[in-house]
Amino acid sequence: MNDQAKGLLITLFGVLFVVPDSLFVRLIAADALTIAFWRLLLAGGISALWIAATAGLAPFRAVLRSGRFGLIYMIGIGASGVLFVVAVSLTSVANVVFIIASLPIFASLMSRVFLAEPFGARTWLTIAAVVPGLAIIAYGSGETQNASLAGDLLALSVSALFAAALTAARRARAVSMVPGVAMGYTLAACVIAPFADPLSMPLDQAPLVLGHGAVILASSVLLAIGPRFITSAEVGLLVLLESVLAPLLAWAVVGENPGPYALIGGGIVISALLVSNIVLLMRQRAARLRTSAP
Repeated sequence: MNDQAKGLLITLFGVLFVVPDSLFVRLIAADALTIAFWRLLLAGGISALWIAATAGLAPFRAVLRSGRFGLIYMIGIGASGVLFVVAVSLTSVANVVFIIASLPIFASLMSRVFLAEPFGARTWLTIAAVVPGLAIIAYGSGETQNASLAGDLLALSVSALFAAALTAARRARAVSMVPGVAMGYTLAACVIAPFADPLSMPLDQAPLVLGHGAVILASSVLLAIGPRFITSAEVGLLVLLESVLAPLLAWAVVGENPGPYALIGGGIVISALLVSNIVLLMRQRAARLRTSAP
């Protein structure tokens, strides 16, 4: 298996593991911060113990030595993990995942500002299509059951924070940020602990809590490894699967109807990003063919 095939497979499994994330938030009978505490503590704590047992403390030191980039990554990952749970508790699953799908737009803007990367017509056209889609989703929050503008704004914050984390990771690309995930999650769990009530979690919810932590742990590790072997366009195409499958899963299991506005707005966002990533992928492949031509 070559590096590209390996990266595609690892990233695909990472995306599939994250699909039930929002459903677990719906199914666990506890307040949002308590769910977020256990979600982050289990995923972060177990991964930290595994890294320490297999590689010692050197990987953690490497992230810390990356300075402000490692710090931004840990804060972005941890804060987005908390706000994601709160957003799902306030608005519909469809709204959250469709809005978070706008992450590549924030990543492009931040890469332009902080990494001086080119910002072409493709990105401008994508933004021009995505913004109206997000506006339709936000407008529908006042008309759709289980949806709210406050939750939508938190989902937008998740998208921006995660994009900031990815931009910092790209700036410090020589350092593996898998330990940063462990530290970011664990740190966020400690920060929200005084505001949560972890011991109030009913014992019969333990299987759901453990399952939730397991899928987040698996997806976090796989999505930190897989994208290192494939292009950003390929990552973007695979990540769109989560935006499509998560609302369908919530609809099938708990009967959460996304509503027409979320479907229309989400369809616009997903379609715009799909076309944008396909165009980027075609350009990258054409460039590789030109480079390899005799």
